[in-house]
Amino acid sequence: MSNLALVNAAPAQQPIARNLIAIASGKGGVGKTWAAATLSQALSFSGRRMLLIDGDLGLANVDVQLGLQPGSDLADAISGRKAFADAVTPVAGGAGAKGGFDILAGRSGSAVLHQLNPAEWARLMRGISALAGFYDVAILDLGAGADALVLNLAQAAQTILIVLTDEPTSLTDAYALIKRLAQHGRVKGIELLINMAADHQYGRRTAEALNRAARGFLNLELPVAGIIRRDPKVREAIRRQAPFMARFPQSPAAADVSALSDYLIRAQGLAPAPASPKIQGTWR
Repeated sequence: MSNLALVNAAPAQQPIARNLIAIASGKGGVGKTWAAATLSQALSFSGRRMLLIDGDLGLANVDVQLGLQPGSDLADAISGRKAFADAVTPVAGGAGAKGGFDILAGRSGSAVLHQLNPAEWARLMRGISALAGFYDVAILDLGAGADALVLNLAQAAQTILIVLTDEPTSLTDAYALIKRLAQHGRVKGIELLINMAADHQYGRRTAEALNRAARGFLNLELPVAGIIRRDPKVREAIRRQAPFMARFPQSPAAADVSALSDYLIRAQGLAPAPASPKIQGTWR
């Protein structure tokens, strides 16, 4: 089944979990995956049980950025070799530990998501929804671009954060992604995350540049969820394959991601659950 047919056939056109946040970008190289992993740890430091799902099976690299070697991954869960709950890998002590979270890793080069039939797609959505229910927040790191797979996965999330920079190609491609989402009926819950900004004022100008196009052609005004300043410590953490918030908690980028975490907690009502049940791996 082609990606276009998948979009038309898949039943998941509404959010499948209130606590699911998708992180997307119109192009690669804007720091989307780093933002997803770092936000996961920031929300964990705020007391939330966190799950990070690597939904980019074509170029999956969350595990590489964090220096992990997962024994199981999303492809195993989709194929049925593992239950979704049994395919997660703990990071920094796992969900529930201060600064820790769980990851459902992807597998670079896998085409499994592009080959699902509608029944398999529905099973994938049920699996993600059930797994997300064991956490306070689940973050879904999507592939870059605006293909049908990205669109369908994004629509399953309550909130979609579009990561972009001030580069003209990033602005253009972010707008194209937002336009495609709007064409598929998704206009609510889309927010902007400006990354690698020279400063906060410059980041606001970048957001306004995109919003001018969105207002003029799509009749949309997109909220700015956060602005993350350019920080040389980011590159150092990636090179060391280390979670950023724990290694450089006093850095400008860490402060900005903490502010993003606080904003999402307030805006989305992401209160920590009073008691989290033990994840059971008997369902698929």
